[in-house]
Amino acid sequence: MSERLLLQIDRLDTPIGEMLIVTDLEGYLRAVDWADYETRMNRLLRVHYGTDGFSLDPTRTPNGVTDAISKYFQGDLAAIDTLPVKTGGTPFQSDVWRALRDIPCGTTVSYSNLAKEIGRPSAVRAVGSANGSNPVGIVVPCHRVIGADGSLTGYGGGIDRKLWLLAACGDETE
Repeated sequence: MSERLLLQIDRLDTPIGEMLIVTDLEGYLRAVDWADYETRMNRLLRVHYGTDGFSLDPTRTPNGVTDAISKYFQGDLAAIDTLPVKTGGTPFQSDVWRALRDIPCGTTVSYSNLAKEIGRPSAVRAVGSANGSNPVGIVVPCHRVIGADGSLTGYGGGIDRKLWLLAACGDETE
C-alpha cells in the first residue's frame, strides 16, 4: 500500500472570489480552484491521487505560495511564474500543462496552436480536454487559451473570471 499524500489547503480572498490553494508539505502547488467549485476540486484530487490516497488539512500554505498568488492578484503578475507545481495527470496532460505555462502574460493562443506547440496538431480536442483538466489554473494559465475564431470558450471558473484574468494581464488574442 502506498503512503498517503499529505496536502494542505489555504483560502485566499481575491477580486473575483475566494480561491482554494492546495500544496503538499514540500510546498509544491497541487491544486487551485474557486470556493464555489470546491466539490469539483475534491473530485479531481481523488482522480489524481485516489480516494484514500491523500488527506487535506486546512492551514496557511508554506513556502509563500498563497502570498505569491495574492501578489499576482494585487498586480505583480510575475509573482507566480516560478511557483513549483506537481500534479497528477497523464503524460499528454503534463505536456499540455507545461506548454500552458509558456504562454506569456499578455497573449492568448488557440487550442489548435497549442496542439501544434506540443507536436500533436491533430489532437485539438484532446488538448481542450487536458486544458479543462488543469488542476492549477492561474499558475498554469489555461484561461489564456481561446477558440480559433477568437471566442473565449469555456473556463472552469466561469467566463466572467476568464475575462477578468485576461484583462488583468492586458492579454490580446493571437
